[in-house]
Amino acid sequence: MTLLDAIAHPDGDNRTMQLFFAAGTPQEKFRAGKGLEIIDMRSIGEAPMLNCIAKGSNGPVSIDIGDTTLKITAEAPETDIFAGLNVGFAIRNGESIETTLDWLNYHVTYHGMNAALILDRAKPNSDKSYVNQLKNKAARIKGLKRLVVLRSKAPLGKPDLPAESHPFNVPGAPGKDRMEIPAGDAWNSPLGELQLFELVRARFLEHARAVMNIELYDLVVIRKGKTIFDRAVVASSGCIQMDGHQIYPWRVRNDDTASFGDHICRQFDAKGTRRRWCIAPATAKENVVWRLIRVVGATPAPDEAAPYLRCMALRHPTDTVSKLVPKTSLIEDENLLALSQKIFKHKPVRTPEENAGKKCRETNRTAIVTTMKNEGPFILEWLAYHRVIGVEDFMIYTNDCADGTDTMLQMLQDKGIVQHRENPFRESGLKPQHAALQASDDEPMIKDADWLICMDVDEFINIKCGAGRLDDLYAEIGDANMISITWRLFGNSDIHKFKDGLIIEDYDLCAHELIRKPHQAWGFKTLFHNIGIFKKMGVHRPKGLKPQLWEDINWVNGSGAQMPSNMYRNGWRSTTETYGYDLVQLNHYAVRCAESFLVKRDRGRVNHVDRDQGMAYWFRMNNNAMKEHTIQRMIPAVRAELDKLMADPDIAAAHEHSVKMHNAKIKELKDGENYAAFYKELTSPRLEALSKMHAHFGANVFLMGPEVVPDEVLKKDPDEQFFFTVEKGETAH
Repeated sequence: MTLLDAIAHPDGDNRTMQLFFAAGTPQEKFRAGKGLEIIDMRSIGEAPMLNCIAKGSNGPVSIDIGDTTLKITAEAPETDIFAGLNVGFAIRNGESIETTLDWLNYHVTYHGMNAALILDRAKPNSDKSYVNQLKNKAARIKGLKRLVVLRSKAPLGKPDLPAESHPFNVPGAPGKDRMEIPAGDAWNSPLGELQLFELVRARFLEHARAVMNIELYDLVVIRKGKTIFDRAVVASSGCIQMDGHQIYPWRVRNDDTASFGDHICRQFDAKGTRRRWCIAPATAKENVVWRLIRVVGATPAPDEAAPYLRCMALRHPTDTVSKLVPKTSLIEDENLLALSQKIFKHKPVRTPEENAGKKCRETNRTAIVTTMKNEGPFILEWLAYHRVIGVEDFMIYTNDCADGTDTMLQMLQDKGIVQHRENPFRESGLKPQHAALQASDDEPMIKDADWLICMDVDEFINIKCGAGRLDDLYAEIGDANMISITWRLFGNSDIHKFKDGLIIEDYDLCAHELIRKPHQAWGFKTLFHNIGIFKKMGVHRPKGLKPQLWEDINWVNGSGAQMPSNMYRNGWRSTTETYGYDLVQLNHYAVRCAESFLVKRDRGRVNHVDRDQGMAYWFRMNNNAMKEHTIQRMIPAVRAELDKLMADPDIAAAHEHSVKMHNAKIKELKDGENYAAFYKELTSPRLEALSKMHAHFGANVFLMGPEVVPDEVLKKDPDEQFFFTVEKGETAH
């Protein structure tokens, strides 16, 4: 029940009075006390503001708030201090005296500001030198006619949030889900008292010529013509919308504190702006309401907006910029560099120069990096298929194999067909797939490849253009240097028993092209030209974009259409705007038959190692909605290549051994009570029916598993138009 301010205006023999209470004060408990009549009550951000009539021309009044009586002495407004001036209103939350002086000097010199009202959120009796130094040094700024610094006796921040300087409070900061968040700190946390703008209006700013509302780490962009204050005066609504763009240093020199001049970078894929405003009180309507990001009742015209720059390392100082923003998104901006050098006379740390490599596009030598564990029966078909379409190099990592996968691959390396490595995940501490990708970056085969892709042995690059070869695909995409190959989820085609046959021949049921759920349905793998735009390989796409080279990216989807720049850093799945299957798709045989899925579940994952590949996984990935045969035109060529491989008795023996071990493992698992029950459920009519109905289910159904689908839904025709979902609950794996 904190009263922040009480302002009184003479009204004949009485006074009109404005009372501003802190957020959380129970509005319904207000009762007029001695000498006071409440006329109306409203709130901003749960902070009550009362308009009252006080009897008499002076003296205290009282108001009851529940069982508490509050005695109030109101003071007259001080609007004459800023009358007729162009005022910058800013809130200080930790900015230095140097930052404050730079801010004042800049806006006085380049924007016609001649007065400033700074609300300093420092605790009472702390940081005393700030006000003293500011008073002395600001007096030297030519053109600054008035400077007032306010301090509050009460904290003004959100009580449940940490200090605003903490990266958790930075919009768009990476890794928030992994941060250790400090306790709430209302003295320093982001502003919670949103009625302050009406308060300072009534107390100080009602008669100002114009008021600009930005922060001490913001800079209005210099432009020709009228100043922002002059523009507000002549604006149609008396108000200018200000659109803030977050900018960052590339790096701050050791032992230096960040300054405006360090901020020379912006995000190439930045989203949205941070809105503020500049208002001319005499031009705007009387009944408008000043709030943090807008003035209610004063709608600016679209062509009356003004940009400003938010210099993030000033409000959020940190030892490395990467705590505030992904550095893979930062690019040096020539206008920001000019601002730094010419206006602030600074020598910032520049972004390092990078140049994309230029490789011959005539060779198009393509390499696959993959990881395997107990995949023996499926290796030769996968190799034969991808050799047929034009893949020349295979870098294969294995770990903990019990079916001869590792010995087969070592033998294939000895024959010059693949390169085989033991997965170094135990030494690196990484997940098996990530450890393999990290290790592959140093391999000569990978360094020398023209095109690279990370993919699994249950994924087949299905090229639909030309003769189905990579050369046909490369010819179709022209100068593109990245291709998203979107998954097409193939189910078990209602096959329960394992047999040693061709996956691409036996399994021909899959998901519809237009299927946005489950989340995994439109994941993609990326075939990319190895020219150094990214630092390393990733599971779904290359990672570690060198942001200086972002304009060198020419990324297309599986139909040859351009991918948007908001995918460049982290995108890994297609959307309704970006999916495409016309040229190429990735046939993903994630489950194969029910018996083989038992082995897959038993061996575990190579990426999400902590998640079970259980019933929920089978449900999500087992899609049997429609027939799809486009890959099967390659069967004759694949059989011929497979026959060549199997003509080698060593290869044939290794394959037969892996098939034998696979069958033995199936029997072992099915003989156990748990896996026998699991297999029975996998092959049940219920699960078979569900595999044909995915297009009708919402995301929460896939998150929670097949148990949430009632029997009456199963009775529906899969071709019928219907939709079913449930409330979100615990995710099943």
